[in-house]
Amino acid sequence: MVQRITLAPQGPEFSRFVMGYWRLMEWNMSPRQLVSFIEAHLDLGVTTVDHADIYGGYQCEAAFGEALKLAPHLRERMEVVSKCGIATTARPEHVIGHYITDKQHIIRSAEHSLANLATDRLDLLLIHRPDPLMDADDIAEAFLQLHQSGKVRHFGVSNFTPAQFALLQSRLPFTLATNQVEISPVHQPLLLDGTLDQLQQLRIRPMAWSCLGGGRLFSDEAFQPLRDELAQVAQEISAETIEQVVYAWVMALPSKPLPIIGSGKIERVRAAIAAEALTLSRQQWFRIRKAALGYDVP
Repeated sequence: MVQRITLAPQGPEFSRFVMGYWRLMEWNMSPRQLVSFIEAHLDLGVTTVDHADIYGGYQCEAAFGEALKLAPHLRERMEVVSKCGIATTARPEHVIGHYITDKQHIIRSAEHSLANLATDRLDLLLIHRPDPLMDADDIAEAFLQLHQSGKVRHFGVSNFTPAQFALLQSRLPFTLATNQVEISPVHQPLLLDGTLDQLQQLRIRPMAWSCLGGGRLFSDEAFQPLRDELAQVAQEISAETIEQVVYAWVMALPSKPLPIIGSGKIERVRAAIAAEALTLSRQQWFRIRKAALGYDVP
């Protein structure tokens, strides 16, 4: 079973791995098939599910909610995360993609997510992207209103810089629970730009999205040296797949990220969580870093 992790000093308890539903509409599951998939990953201990209002052209949350309506008892076995703050042209009223983080939108988006997901509360709501027009006081008012109404238990951000995180935190009486960020051997800027250092300082666990580089790890010819190195390390540590090595690489970071799994195949979910038992030596970790970046440490 997957470990249980306290996300932040005042934060919720989540599963060490998170089930991501970004690509749910591509899985072509019926509501009943989705119920079976949800039950399967809950039984493995992957109890935290990650959504956003915009996923699947604003369709993923409602599809997940249709499954929960068939098996409402499953809601008590999971922690539900959603995100808001991006407006895409999937809705005809949006003539241009933009960010929107005013109080009214955050509250309205959270309420829509509750209805779509067939639940009465979100365990965690995140601002999806930093907004150049973000008013931290306005966001704080929205968070407080949603919290006081019982509609959202905890709050956080996604893709925020340390300064943006600190700005919003300065307006809140409670601790932000996480910063959901991209962490992968093929995307390493956050390892040295202060983002993960800030979270480690605050004892807040990041949630890590696109650990496998959105599939580029397997499809991009430029990453063949990385695939070769991952395969070598996999052999050395008795890992079954290079995906497991990548998840172990991400989890080795001292900020202790929670990887988000993006596959709708339960076999890949089962394989991913086996990475929890793997340990990389420091030199193995840096070999993977070098293979991905193409250069050694200075």
